[in-house]
Amino acid sequence: RHKHGHPAVETPDRKLGLVGKLKRVVLWLLLVYVSIPFIIKLCPSIQAKLVFLNFVRMPYFIDLKRPLDQGLNHTHNFYLEPESGLKIGVWHTVPAQMWREAQGKEGDWYESKFSSSHPVILYLHGNAGTRGGDHRVQLYKVLSSLGYHVVTFDYRGWGDSEGSPSESGMTSDALFIYDWLKRRTDKTLPLYIWGHSLGTGVATNVVRRLCDRGSPPDALILESPFTNIREEAKSHPFSMVYRYLPGFDWFFLDAITANNIRFTTDAARHFSCSRRRNLSGHKVQFVPFPAALAYKHKFIYRSPELPNILSDFLGTAHPVAQ
Repeated sequence: RHKHGHPAVETPDRKLGLVGKLKRVVLWLLLVYVSIPFIIKLCPSIQAKLVFLNFVRMPYFIDLKRPLDQGLNHTHNFYLEPESGLKIGVWHTVPAQMWREAQGKEGDWYESKFSSSHPVILYLHGNAGTRGGDHRVQLYKVLSSLGYHVVTFDYRGWGDSEGSPSESGMTSDALFIYDWLKRRTDKTLPLYIWGHSLGTGVATNVVRRLCDRGSPPDALILESPFTNIREEAKSHPFSMVYRYLPGFDWFFLDAITANNIRFTTDAARHFSCSRRRNLSGHKVQFVPFPAALAYKHKFIYRSPELPNILSDFLGTAHPVAQ
């Protein structure tokens, strides 16, 4: 019992109690850390969710039916059915010089503009978020200002598109939209495919299929591409925590392959079906950006060089400059 006025001194018992609690917390964390690889190995669908991150709806409060809210006042939102009963959300942004004419127009007007003298870029986005993600919207604006139609969509399971994600589903959705566009665009005008991040894997799959059919796109643009999904998984933020764990490949990378997720972007180097011969004398260009520019994974739209890089690669002046 403490006499009145004397400060209470912490007893050794209480100190031991704190150490015991700390030990319990550390043990729990260790248990969780060790359990996660086993859970993922036993439930490969969790691994698929980590690859696709389609449940991450950043920014959360976007109404995808209203591209105008994102500053796209010359963009039409609509839905297509790649398979019966499966609707996917699509945005069509017309070239910026048509924006005044576009005000208050419906889908028929937008569709009729595919027959204009402006090439079309089909944009395949990466994992996480939706077709309304900010860095994506900024790129649509840049491409639109250069005089291109930009068509983008959310794969099944992303955004407000129905269904659940899979590599084969993403590829067939992209192929469906490509064919839909091909039927509506002037045969003499180019149709380009632009993939970003995980979308570079989808783009490569689509072009492989198109080459097999003997109808390749006019060009394939891969932004922030990866070699293949196993390589990409090693740099996933989640993997950082486990990279040095014994059996990392067995726990994580083999689980991805078990999900039929491959995304072999490196296969692009084997394509021999490019129709363009005027790519400054060569078919393939690799364009690095200095790290000091801090474009990182998704800010390439900030590059003042982008218009020149594109016109050089596509072998043509931008339609806006014609």
